[in-house]
Amino acid sequence: MTRRSLVMNLHRLGNRAVSLLYGNPLRPFRTSVYNALSQPKSVFKPERVAVVTKTTRYEFEQQRYRYAGLSEEDLKQLLAMKGSSYSGLLERHNIHTNNVEHIVKSLREGIWVQVMKRGEYDEEVVRWADAIISAGGDGTMLLVASKVLSKDKPVVGVNTDPERSEGHLCLPVRYTCAFPEALEKLCRGEFRWLWRQRIRLYLEGTGINPTPVDLHEQQLSLEQHSQAHRIPHESFSKPSLLPIRSLNEIFIGESLSSRASYYEISVDDGPWEKQKSSGLSICTGTGSKAWSYNINKLAEQAVEEVLKIGKSQTGLDISLNRDFIEKVTDEYNESLVFSPDDSRLFYSIREPIVNRVFSSSQQRGFASKVCVRSRCWDACMVVDGGTSFEFNDGAIATIIMSEEDQLRTVLLEN
Repeated sequence: MTRRSLVMNLHRLGNRAVSLLYGNPLRPFRTSVYNALSQPKSVFKPERVAVVTKTTRYEFEQQRYRYAGLSEEDLKQLLAMKGSSYSGLLERHNIHTNNVEHIVKSLREGIWVQVMKRGEYDEEVVRWADAIISAGGDGTMLLVASKVLSKDKPVVGVNTDPERSEGHLCLPVRYTCAFPEALEKLCRGEFRWLWRQRIRLYLEGTGINPTPVDLHEQQLSLEQHSQAHRIPHESFSKPSLLPIRSLNEIFIGESLSSRASYYEISVDDGPWEKQKSSGLSICTGTGSKAWSYNINKLAEQAVEEVLKIGKSQTGLDISLNRDFIEKVTDEYNESLVFSPDDSRLFYSIREPIVNRVFSSSQQRGFASKVCVRSRCWDACMVVDGGTSFEFNDGAIATIIMSEEDQLRTVLLEN
């Protein structure tokens, strides 16, 4: 009997089905029972919860060298040769593990819990769970969200290593060590639902490989990444919806970053435009704080140089002091961020090549629909930095948003 089957059988047994951390035999965690009669109608009270945990750097290095038959002492020496601290990695691993244990033990009586590594997380787990807790950082949250296709399934992120992980998509960091308090607030309805818009993808054309490559766990080299995509190709005469949703962004470009990406783009059913660039990004409001922000943001040095040119060209009496330059820079950069529930896409052309053959009428902008026809040799379409689809000459991607793809997350005040 597989571990998955065991979990399902235990689920049918009732309250005894609560899993221990990392797939150990299951046992219940006893906590006090909250009086359901006193709860408001809009509450967070799932019966089955999946807790998906990240792979720490320590675990990754262990797995990496275990295949070579190396001992723990060999691992210490190899890490030292690379300038990495074995004790430091182990310390961060233990912090993460302790916080995951804290989350699991904090879950209320009557909730069945299944705990798994991100590599074990799949569609079957999503169907089983009433709610999913991402225990890691933003990367784990993105992976968890990508497989949740229903807008009715809540996803809650908990940052299990706040000192080393930003955790924009997670609960406020104080709830990492105070998770029982967060649960109490959720059960009492002291929170707001945040419906984060997501991107859906359609593929059509020739030379299509609809089989994704998972980049999270594999840490593939360029050669390995290319080989992973080399399976028989298909052709679709009609757009085919991919079984994945993007919470942050879609990136399209050549796998080799030094090679220019060649494609055609149409925005909101407008005319097709041939472009060469370093690739293009299409993001959501959630993703506007991430890669898209760093693609488009301006540094104070650039703003100061532009203002100096403007001052000399116009003769305006502008005091270019540090406070003024900082204020202009901040205001511009803040304008790049928009709300997670905004139903618009934001596209960005990275380093467009403009000459008599190729153009870029608009380097960035909002849109409801973006279509891209690949003219690339060895390109990929990457969803949230973790899932890659081959996207070479003849493939066409249609990128839109749909209300039914919204992700249900929670906003909990600090």
